[in-house]
Amino acid sequence: MAATLVPLLALAVIAVVLFVAIRPRRGTAAETLSEGEKNVRAYGLVLRDRLDRALFGPALAAQVWDRLMQSPIGEGLIHEFHRDFCGHGLIRTETGVKLCDIQDGWHPGEAIAEWTSKEAFVAFFAEQSDFSCSGWDEASPVFATPDEWYRNNQRLTREKLRRFLDGPMPA
Repeated sequence: MAATLVPLLALAVIAVVLFVAIRPRRGTAAETLSEGEKNVRAYGLVLRDRLDRALFGPALAAQVWDRLMQSPIGEGLIHEFHRDFCGHGLIRTETGVKLCDIQDGWHPGEAIAEWTSKEAFVAFFAEQSDFSCSGWDEASPVFATPDEWYRNNQRLTREKLRRFLDGPMPA
């Protein structure tokens, strides 16, 4: 009888441990966050609310396109130069301009969006703002993201576009 009871008890213990380990957790994600994580999220909302919502406008967008066209193919607006993720960049391609993630301060990633004409680029960027480029604006499908880390993380802003225009001419 003990030979039958011991394996059954062991099986019951294993079943209980597995049930506890894989059962759905109760409560929302916000309820399971640490105090530090809650503070980071709250500060992220403060930063979101400070983002400028004024549109870049057609003049700034046209100047950025013109400056990009002076850049060598494969280069353009890269505003951060460090290891790992360096935010969004605008890179001149053989056919126009692409918006992409920049890695390690120099390596453009796959295109998030591309424009093959000045008219299309200006029409798009004239309607953008710091807020829409940040990823917070759900009405902006090119930039919007639910990823908290990716939102407002080294994204394009009016200041970065102007700094690109005021910087040294491409070689």
